[in-house]
Amino acid sequence: HMSKTTIPKGGITADAIDATLIADDAISEEHLDATAITGTTALAVQPAATDEIIISDAGTLKRLDIKHISNTPSFLASLSSDQAISHNSRDKILLDAEYFDSDGKFASNKFTPTIAGKYYITAKARCDTSTNGTATELSLFKNGSKFTQTRHTLDNSEEFMVAVIMDLDADDFVEFYAYQNSGGSTVVGGGTFGSDGTTAFMMGWRLTGL
Repeated sequence: HMSKTTIPKGGITADAIDATLIADDAISEEHLDATAITGTTALAVQPAATDEIIISDAGTLKRLDIKHISNTPSFLASLSSDQAISHNSRDKILLDAEYFDSDGKFASNKFTPTIAGKYYITAKARCDTSTNGTATELSLFKNGSKFTQTRHTLDNSEEFMVAVIMDLDADDFVEFYAYQNSGGSTVVGGGTFGSDGTTAFMMGWRLTGL
């Protein structure tokens, strides 16, 4: 009489034991070797957003898409040509050229991430005028209302940035505005991003681990 838990090794052929013969939860750290990782082909590039890893979520194993721990959605959009800003006017900067847009969330001059989280958003512009003015402002708008701004005295040509961390829900959106009251029209510099240092732009990405 042979115990059902004792099987002679000689009676087991190669690859005969499959998943139906292994008890649930039977595979543990005791039965795993480092070669389960080191013996596997290395991924030599940045993981794709849909690549998956396994994690323990409070003791329950779950698969996780890389996109959930990446700093995405992310984007950088710029102004392709000069844009006039009227005196005493707060105008949206028409960011019509995308340098990158990881998830296709930037369109119609605004960023709508659709994934809730904390986002770092920053923007830069240069205001050119021959008339010194009282003030020039760069503002980041959230859902059509000013969220934050930076303000300078306009002195012929001012180039500066505004930056902030925002909590954005799935349907929130961010836009970039400029204001000046020099007494005449001001030009916000545009051009090809990366080759023209005066080009206005806005960029941002989701922060992880917060």
